[in-house]
Amino acid sequence: MSSSYKEFAHIYDELMNDIPYDAYVEFLELASAGVIGKKVLDIGCGTGLLSAMLAKRGAHVTGVDLSADMLEVAADRAKSLGLAIDFIEQPMQRLEVEGMYDAAVISIDSLNYVMKQSEVGETFRRVYKALAKGGVLLFDVHSLFKMDEIFLEGPFVFDNRRITYVWQTVPGEMDHSIYSELAFFVRQENGSYRRFDEVHIQRSFAVSDYIEMLNEAGFQIERIFADWEDEPPEEESERIFFQVRK
Repeated sequence: MSSSYKEFAHIYDELMNDIPYDAYVEFLELASAGVIGKKVLDIGCGTGLLSAMLAKRGAHVTGVDLSADMLEVAADRAKSLGLAIDFIEQPMQRLEVEGMYDAAVISIDSLNYVMKQSEVGETFRRVYKALAKGGVLLFDVHSLFKMDEIFLEGPFVFDNRRITYVWQTVPGEMDHSIYSELAFFVRQENGSYRRFDEVHIQRSFAVSDYIEMLNEAGFQIERIFADWEDEPPEEESERIFFQVRK
């Protein structure tokens, strides 16, 4: 991600307000038989929105992210809400936490920013090590259909009168990867617009590849579903969810 992530961190939540984070909470509640009193790792926590929602439900949350700017926003959020959440600046493929956790979540395609298959596998191994026996991991990734077709239908334009962006995507150098350039225009109080730019590179793998990596890490796969519904993935599914257990 580009060095301008500091600016992106402050508009991230506004851009993500159509993501049903509450559904993620419900998925984790169901998988964990409730989150009250449970120790939960929110990996790739970003601005801490999901961390805060889980903490409000009574979970003991540790948020992990590689962006100091995102974590600064997350810490401010937790403080303003009076929530005790620990935050750690760390890439997920180097995850190293103390103690054992009851659940872990890698939400909203955060895992797709890990480009090498070996490092995705390493992420699973480290999460497995951090979980107590019976602990659950819930994560989602972009489908190959979304990577190879939908993302390449751009450019995409967004405009809510305060924030405008133009998003252009081309195939990345690796299989099933994309290289995205985003130009943001943020309206200032005096009516002018400030521009900043972002570069995002993501990659996904076949469901069978994720299954193999999860099995190698020691996980038992409980269910695989798609697009926020309790239905198996289909050819044109866009977001694939995995629920696995130690």
